[in-house]
Amino acid sequence: MSIRLINRGLRFVTRSFSNMSFPESPAKASICCEVLEGAPPTYAMYEALKDSCQNNATYFQPDDSENGQRLYQGFITLIDHIDTVWPLVDHVRKVAPSYDFDEKSPGNGYRSFVSVVDSCILHGLKLSRQVCSGRDALLFRKGYFVKEVESCGQLLASLGTCLHHLHTLISWAPPGDLFPVEPHSPEELFSKADTINQYCFYGRCLGFQFAPSIRGILKGISICMAGFSEAYYSQGNLISSVWTGGQYLIDPELRARRIVNISQSASVEFCKAFWFLTESEIMRRVPSLMSTTVAVNKLITITPQPLVVATVGGEEKTVLPPNSHIGLHDLNVRLISVNKRNGMTNESSTLPAADGVIFHCHGGGFVAQSSKSHESYLRDWAAKLNVPILSVDYSLAPQAPFPRASEEVFYAYCWLLNHLREVGTTGKRIVFAGDSAGANLLAGCILRILESDIRVPEGLFMAYAPLLVSFIPSPSRLLCLMDPLLPFGFMMRCLKAYASPNSKSKEEKRQKEATSSNATTPIDGNGFLRVSPSQEGLSESSFEEVSPSDLLELQAHKSQGSQRRHSGDTTVSAASLQSEHTATGVSPSEERSQKCVSELLDGYVFDSDTDSEGRRIDRASRGGESETSSTLVGEPPLVVDGEREPKRKGKSRIGEAASGIMGAMSSRFASMKDSNAISGPTQEEMAGRSNLDSLIARSPSDEFMFSVPRDPVLSPYWAEDRLLKRFPPLRILSVHMDPCLDDCVMFAKKLKRLGNEVEIDVVEGLPHGFLNLSLMAKEANDASLQCIERIKQLLDADALSANL
Repeated sequence: MSIRLINRGLRFVTRSFSNMSFPESPAKASICCEVLEGAPPTYAMYEALKDSCQNNATYFQPDDSENGQRLYQGFITLIDHIDTVWPLVDHVRKVAPSYDFDEKSPGNGYRSFVSVVDSCILHGLKLSRQVCSGRDALLFRKGYFVKEVESCGQLLASLGTCLHHLHTLISWAPPGDLFPVEPHSPEELFSKADTINQYCFYGRCLGFQFAPSIRGILKGISICMAGFSEAYYSQGNLISSVWTGGQYLIDPELRARRIVNISQSASVEFCKAFWFLTESEIMRRVPSLMSTTVAVNKLITITPQPLVVATVGGEEKTVLPPNSHIGLHDLNVRLISVNKRNGMTNESSTLPAADGVIFHCHGGGFVAQSSKSHESYLRDWAAKLNVPILSVDYSLAPQAPFPRASEEVFYAYCWLLNHLREVGTTGKRIVFAGDSAGANLLAGCILRILESDIRVPEGLFMAYAPLLVSFIPSPSRLLCLMDPLLPFGFMMRCLKAYASPNSKSKEEKRQKEATSSNATTPIDGNGFLRVSPSQEGLSESSFEEVSPSDLLELQAHKSQGSQRRHSGDTTVSAASLQSEHTATGVSPSEERSQKCVSELLDGYVFDSDTDSEGRRIDRASRGGESETSSTLVGEPPLVVDGEREPKRKGKSRIGEAASGIMGAMSSRFASMKDSNAISGPTQEEMAGRSNLDSLIARSPSDEFMFSVPRDPVLSPYWAEDRLLKRFPPLRILSVHMDPCLDDCVMFAKKLKRLGNEVEIDVVEGLPHGFLNLSLMAKEANDASLQCIERIKQLLDADALSANL
């Protein structure tokens, strides 16, 4: 009798909770594992969804229509998934707090996944209640809600698979450690459970785990990614590609399929080209129109020559310019300051030099972007901190893999020490600041500084930093399986391009170039590469003494550079200033993406006889082109530019454009009427097509088939304790949905254990790379302001401003 009373009481409570108003925003990871007074128990939220689903299932069970039965089965399936997921997530919820950095900074990959599952439950509850309130309406759209309910069920099922992986990770690592102690490969992790269905994360539920204001932005970026891939890979008209890309706005399933296939199959050159869209002419004008106005914004080109810097002990040390992989090259740094200051290059002002300076490195996965694409928030930082910012445009992979960028950042810092006055600072306090890949480079640079015994900066600020560039599984790294800005394949391909370069000798490369000089198809860059033994250790090229041969090479390079520069160019202490429109060093990928965008926006490409880069194709030779099939996507053969034909008259060009659009519309309307189920093509179809969508989605573990050197400069987490003890005060800011969150938490724990001054903040509802979204979303702008406050602590900006 008492048991029956308890059951009735529990049913009454759950029904009461089912009528409660749960928030539409995603669940907060910082409190997802806590029990707060006045808040409903988390279990009630799951029971409320089950109760609502059962209500809808009972309603649609007698419905004999196809959509009615699909809705009934969809809600029944949701109930089954809830029963499966609850015990799994409940266990993770209980152990997650033990992995935090401290009680004041709750955050780790386990918390993040619990909040993701809770957000999915909230999303399903909102959807179920919409169906419940509108199912009796005359214009109730059963077909729409069928897809929504089925998508939510697939999402919850995939999260259940992820929870199985989390349970495996918990068993692999000791309590409090987010990385397994014993060697476990990602392949071993993925073999423990079913393959994760990534399509559900990029379709109708895209961005469900982020703040509502961010979801629209992420959806827009995803549509742009899918549409841009059409222009990048297609051999036809760009305008028809725009029409094709427009489907991704109205067809979430098609968009999901496209994005997953891009993530798993697109080359690193596509990643570079898409991310370089932020460098296009239109995007380059956005910071000057919408961001804070600054008085100084110029590029300084550092010519490669030996630098003599003073050590902490007062001795002189010669630092050679970077020479790995691509040889001697000029290095660009961008100087941003809200005020002109006395001593700045080519600037006259009565304002004294600032006591502080920010040494900045931008993100971009080591393969893309520049200081210009990060200017949107750097301008605001320069204004609110009132100190100059020097941002390094380091060389990018795969043309310049590790350790080239790390060497250039160290070399730029040594240049800064010798030219503080020209930057507009006394240099009393130097603070490093960087995001993502840039934060990794700065942490590695500090290790080089400590080894060289030169001046250590007064502080280091890092935002969502990857600090363990190795394929050790962790809970937060599984988040990249559902990340709209940093998909799993993108991250793997960027790491492969930067950390695992081709190990062939120069002689072998020369022979290969000689034998392939007449090849018509570019070499595929997606091969699984191994690291040469010479890269297993720390690169010491920057610390070697100058040899006579090095001096001869430097002198030759300097003389060539002097011939290239006009006599009227301004040179200041081995630095030459460049206009933003005449700066050199634009990569082919940047040119490619800019060309696609400019042609797309200006409407100059109306001819159908153009390739994906807008180059003209000979009609006679087109019929002789052959397509090859591959398990990896192959970029279309490039056609050498010939003489351009005179521009056609406007009428004929518009006529061709119209016919191209109509042709695309007629073929696309037919495909839009068909089912959008995700299915792999036959081998015959793959052999006859080179389109990206013709590739079958592969297991994520396929991307782990390459090695990464265990180098502390590449992965600062591996650095020796003797160096980490000497690290400057550190401030870290990450987000709960960041695949690099566990890197930041474990690195902060390691420094704290050694007695270092370190603090970490974990922000809710934002994605990796949110700083570039600071002009578009309030939450991202608020987080950028939080970054400023942490940098102020390192700069001691209040004390510095009092001395002005």
